[in-house]
Amino acid sequence: MYFSFGGFKYVKFHVSIFFCLTSLFLTQIAAQEVHSHNDYEQDFPFWKALSGGARSIEVDIYLRDGKLYATHEASEIINDRTIENLYFQPIQKAITLDLLGQTPLQLLIDVKSEAVSTLESLISVLQKYPEIRKNPNIILTISGNRPPVNTYLNYPSYIMFDYQSLENINDPKQWSKVALISLNFKKTSKWNGLGRLTTEDYTKVKATIEKAHSYGKPFRFWATPDTKSAWRALAKLNVDYINTDTPFECRKFLASLPKRSFQTKQISKIYKPRYTSDQKERTVENVILLIGDGNGLSHISASVLANGGALTLTQLKSIGFLKTASADDFTTDSAAAGTALATGAKTYNRAVGLDTLRAPLANIPEVLSKAGYISGCITTDKLTGATPASFYAHQEDRSLTDGIVSDLSKSKLSLFMGGGELDFDNKETLKGFQIMQSVEDIGRSKDKKVGHFFAKGDLPGIIEGRDNLLARATKNGIAFLNSKKQPFFLMVEGAKIDKYAHQNNVPGIVSEGIDFDEAITEAIKFADNSGNTLVIITADHETSGFSIPQGNIQDNWVEGDFTTYDHTAAMVPIFAYGPYSHKFQGIYENSEVFHKIMEILNVQTHK
Repeated sequence: MYFSFGGFKYVKFHVSIFFCLTSLFLTQIAAQEVHSHNDYEQDFPFWKALSGGARSIEVDIYLRDGKLYATHEASEIINDRTIENLYFQPIQKAITLDLLGQTPLQLLIDVKSEAVSTLESLISVLQKYPEIRKNPNIILTISGNRPPVNTYLNYPSYIMFDYQSLENINDPKQWSKVALISLNFKKTSKWNGLGRLTTEDYTKVKATIEKAHSYGKPFRFWATPDTKSAWRALAKLNVDYINTDTPFECRKFLASLPKRSFQTKQISKIYKPRYTSDQKERTVENVILLIGDGNGLSHISASVLANGGALTLTQLKSIGFLKTASADDFTTDSAAAGTALATGAKTYNRAVGLDTLRAPLANIPEVLSKAGYISGCITTDKLTGATPASFYAHQEDRSLTDGIVSDLSKSKLSLFMGGGELDFDNKETLKGFQIMQSVEDIGRSKDKKVGHFFAKGDLPGIIEGRDNLLARATKNGIAFLNSKKQPFFLMVEGAKIDKYAHQNNVPGIVSEGIDFDEAITEAIKFADNSGNTLVIITADHETSGFSIPQGNIQDNWVEGDFTTYDHTAAMVPIFAYGPYSHKFQGIYENSEVFHKIMEILNVQTHK
C-alpha cells in the first residue's frame, strides 16, 4: 500500500492480519521513516544511516572557497569532508551496487551559508552525478537557508525544498517544489521526551501535524527529544519523518512495536475468592501448585493491565518472592528450577530430578505417595519438557527424552495431561495408564491412572488458535483426583509464557498469562469449595528481562520491551491461597517451596 505526498510515493508497511485486528495503534506507526539528524557527525556518515534503515539523511553544508563542506559553520570545517566525499560519491556507489532498493531516499541538505550562491555551487557539483539527479527514488531537499519561495520554480526539477511554515502557498506550481514541511518542535511543546506529553501539549502537537498533512505533504519536527518515548509518541501522531541521532536504534524500535504491542480481546473473568479458609491454620488435604514458565513480575503485570487491571491472581493476599539461581549458575534453566520446586534441592542446570552428584532426588509425588497421596501433572508443554519432567523423572540432562519417557511408567503420577504424544510411541512407556480421548473424559474417569495427550507434538499458543484448554484440563484433572477420596497433589504448568518471552513476543506473553489465570481460577474455586486445599502459584524463572513502558488499561493495550532473549536471574513472585497460605510470604530460595509444603502437610522427608 502506498500514500503520495507532493508527487512522491512513500511506502506504508503492512502489519500482519493478526496485529491489524488487535490494535489500531499499530497501523498508525507503520508508515514512519527515520530521519538521520546531522548525519555528517556520525562516525560513518551515510553508510551507517543507510544500513540502519534511515530513508532521510541530513547534511549541513557550508560554501567556502568554491567547496561545499559538510559542516554546521565555517569554524568547524575539516578538510576533505565535503558533500561530495561524504554523500554524493557514496550514494553513487550505492546506486551502482543496487543497495538503495525502491523505497525513496531523501537527502536533506541544510544550507548554512548564503542560500543562492550555495545552491548555485550545489547544482554545479551535481552535474557530475547524473545517476543521482535522474534517479526517481532520490529526493534532494533544500533546508536551512533557502531562496524566496517565489523563486523555487527557477531551480531544476531534481531540487526540492523543505517548507518551514503552516501558511499556505497559493501557487500550486510553487507547492509542487515542496518535498516536506518541517517545524521546530520546541515552539509547540517543551516536552523532554520522558514520561508522556501533557494533554494540552498533545492537543497542540496533534493539531500542528494535522494542519501540515492537510496540505498533502509529509511532515517532520526538528529539535525533538530523542528518546524511545518520543519516537513512539511522534509515530503514533503520524509524524512522517522521526528525527534522531541514532537511526539504527530508532528504526529497530519502530519496526519492533507491532510485535511488542498487544490489545487483547481475550478477557479472563475474575473470580473473587471467599477467603474462608485463607491464611487459616487448619488441616490441608490437597495441594495445587501452578507454575507459569518464565512468568516474572512484569509478565504478570502485563496480563493484569491488559485484562482491565485485575486477574483472579491479583485477588490473593499471601505474596512472596523466590530467588531462582541454580547450584552451578547465577541464572537457572527450567530443569534446575523445576527440580528445586519438585524436590527441595538446588542442582545444576539441565538436571532433571538429580542432585549435583547425579544421584536421584525424591520429588513431591514420590514423597507424598508414602503418605497416601495421589498426584497429577498437567502442562501446555510436551510432557517431556523440563518442568513437568522434574515431577516424575530422574535424568542427567533434560535432552535425554527417551530416558524421561521411560521414567513415566515408573513414576508416582496417577494423572498426566500434556503435549508430545509422539515421544511415547512405544506404548510400554505408558504402561498402567488409561489414555483418554478428551479432558472431559479425564474428569469422568473411574480408572486408577489416566492420561491424555493434547497434541502429537507441541501445542499451539492462544494467539495461534488454542482455546482455554489449560483451564478445562485443570478443572477435570482436579475432578479426577478428588474423586479418588484421597488427598492429592497437582502440578499445573502454563508453559507457553516462556516460549513467547524467548521470542520477545508481547501478544504471546499476555495471552498465555491471561489463559494461565483461567486455570488459576479453577484451582481457587476448588479451594473455596473444599476448604482444605492449598493453592500455590509461582514461576520457575523470569524470561527475557521484560518491562512495560506504556499501555492503556481502558483499551486493554500494553507495550512491552526486552533486555534479552534468554532467562534472567530476577526474583519471581509466589502467591498462595487457602490454609497456611501466609507461610509463603517473604523472600526465600525456590527450593524452600518443597519444604514449606511438607511442613504444612506434616510429611517427613529424608534427604
